[in-house]
Amino acid sequence: MRGAVTAELIEEIVDNGGSNEPMPVLIADDSPVSRKILEASLRKWGFQVVSVGNGAQAWEALQREDAPRLAILDWMMPGLSGPEVCALVRQQRRRYYTYLLLLTSRHEKEDVIAGMEAGADDYLVKPFDSNELKVRLGPGRRIVELQTKLLEAQDQLREQATRDGLTKLWNRHAIFDILLRELARSQREKSPLGIVMGDIDKFKSINDTYGHMAGDSVLREISQRIQASVRAYDAAGRYGGEEFLVVLPRCDAEQTFVTAERIRNSIQGLPVDLGGRLLDVTSSFGVTSLPGGLAATPERLIRVADEALYEAKKQGRNRTHRGILD
Repeated sequence: MRGAVTAELIEEIVDNGGSNEPMPVLIADDSPVSRKILEASLRKWGFQVVSVGNGAQAWEALQREDAPRLAILDWMMPGLSGPEVCALVRQQRRRYYTYLLLLTSRHEKEDVIAGMEAGADDYLVKPFDSNELKVRLGPGRRIVELQTKLLEAQDQLREQATRDGLTKLWNRHAIFDILLRELARSQREKSPLGIVMGDIDKFKSINDTYGHMAGDSVLREISQRIQASVRAYDAAGRYGGEEFLVVLPRCDAEQTFVTAERIRNSIQGLPVDLGGRLLDVTSSFGVTSLPGGLAATPERLIRVADEALYEAKKQGRNRTHRGILD
């Protein structure tokens, strides 16, 4: 299945081609006349132009979060030369690639090799023909656009691999990995860690009475309420059918209990709308918290919280029960 998804995404990349948005390109040249000529040509070709007058300004612009991913750099500039800027860019470990084109009046092979070894992708000897510049920019534009599409596909694949398809919460494997990481952080920072296990009361009855599509709607709605009830850096996952696991960094026993109650009240406080039919839904929770600095396996924490959840069910459902670590 994952291979099929990958093939579909790659096919989409090829079919969609580049973005319709104007691509930003950086011009770095200390000659105002050269900059004006380049700016006019690039705008005519549909680029969005960012223009600077020296190498230091070029390096500053290329460090920004929204930096252009195409750059035309003059070789000789005040502050930093074009090759020096190239070398600095290549030292960065950025997710997105920057395509660098050097403009140079140097004709010697050694100079050209030095520029390419510094990290330039291509070069153009001055004085240059504008049509040749346009042709040289073509591969850079295609490389940037293709990488953007590939990274988008990568993000989609990562999302599919870690998110539950129905609820969009973390899936079982991902939430377990998050619990492992937070356990390590808890021991390293000597901070508490809270765990909440919960499930929807009488969920089988909902499926049997209203159908599985209605059950799916309930799961999606409850998942949204869980996500809305926790902090941005907490993690909520679908652990099994109608069962949820919530990981609460830096939460002691009381804070964990309060969070579970907030989730429970958000679920029982408002009926779920099933296409005009309002359905009252409740949930039960088991909670536990690992004191800061103590060690425990994720299996042990989950077992204690799960046993507390079972006790909440046993006591009548729609409640939160505390589990104590021995």
